[in-house]
Amino acid sequence: MRSYKTAAAILLAALSFASCSDKASISGTVEGAAQKQLVVKQLDINVYKTLDTLTADKNGNFSYKLSVAKGQPEFIYLFYGQTRIAAFLLESGEKVSVKADTLGHYTLSEGSEGSLKLAEVDKAYADFTAQMLSNINDQAVLSRTYIDHYRACTKYVIENPYSLTVVPVLFETMGGGNPVFSQQTDAILFRNAADSLKTVYPESKYVKALSNEAERRLKEFEFNRRLSTAEELSFPEIRLPDIKGEVKALSSLDAKVILLHFWNVDDPAQKMLSIDTILPLYEDYHKLGFEIYSVGISTDKAAWGAIVSGQKLPWINVCDGLGAASPALYAYNVSTLPQSILIIDGELSTKKISGEKAIRAELDKLLRR
Repeated sequence: MRSYKTAAAILLAALSFASCSDKASISGTVEGAAQKQLVVKQLDINVYKTLDTLTADKNGNFSYKLSVAKGQPEFIYLFYGQTRIAAFLLESGEKVSVKADTLGHYTLSEGSEGSLKLAEVDKAYADFTAQMLSNINDQAVLSRTYIDHYRACTKYVIENPYSLTVVPVLFETMGGGNPVFSQQTDAILFRNAADSLKTVYPESKYVKALSNEAERRLKEFEFNRRLSTAEELSFPEIRLPDIKGEVKALSSLDAKVILLHFWNVDDPAQKMLSIDTILPLYEDYHKLGFEIYSVGISTDKAAWGAIVSGQKLPWINVCDGLGAASPALYAYNVSTLPQSILIIDGELSTKKISGEKAIRAELDKLLRR
């Protein structure tokens, strides 16, 4: 019986240790926040998620513990009201101590390498935004400030390939939400950063988000590169995969009239439009020189493919799986869905045509029976 109790005690101790080993802790003092509320938030890809609300003691001291999975560090932020006053990058089991004020100035008296690096990144970004705001009316200073910061950020990302702190650097924005990294060639920097971080943090949601953004930027970069090197066309080229995975170019269609159709795969009304309106048009005019190039806007290519196959849509159906981020939308300045554009004899038509009756009238003129 004694050996059984001993084994049970060891097991309980091991379980207790395991339950604590995934904890990280933050403690510190916030000057000016005596007996005031502090909010702990977690970065959930691109939005803040509130974890808890704390009340500092009479001296402004606070402490907080949270679960952090091994191999998946978390970006944690401390807020006073609407002001972000401290930032942390916490690994499982880490302890961080901070001294801060209610204006957003803080130093780490104890902390991990990740949190210390994040503090440097945070300060550099705060200095950058402050300089941009203070020189808002001086374009020359603004340009110089941006270029200096962009170069510093690029250098930081290159020199810290295995630090998760490069993620917030790569996603920094300026006034109006414009990204600091806005050059087309930045796609390569994003891809290299994502590839390096995957070797250290393969399960991190932040690395997965960075990888997705790198893929989006690379596709947009390749699309624009092809546009710049392609034969001159009177309309922007689109080259996207169909349901068989074969790339179909808009310019490859041999038809007198092409209906370029953008639609939201997730909208039931737009799915019915394909059957009730577009399919009859195709059946009536296809043999006369009418073709359809339909761009499905969705992030779920499997669902899109199932709909196209299920509805037996006989024209060219393509999708890149990027949803609202599809470069095809930008190329044709499409802001609302559905939207259809006519290409007549290789020329992009600027004529406004609305409704099935109007389209039929136009096709009757263009494709005489």
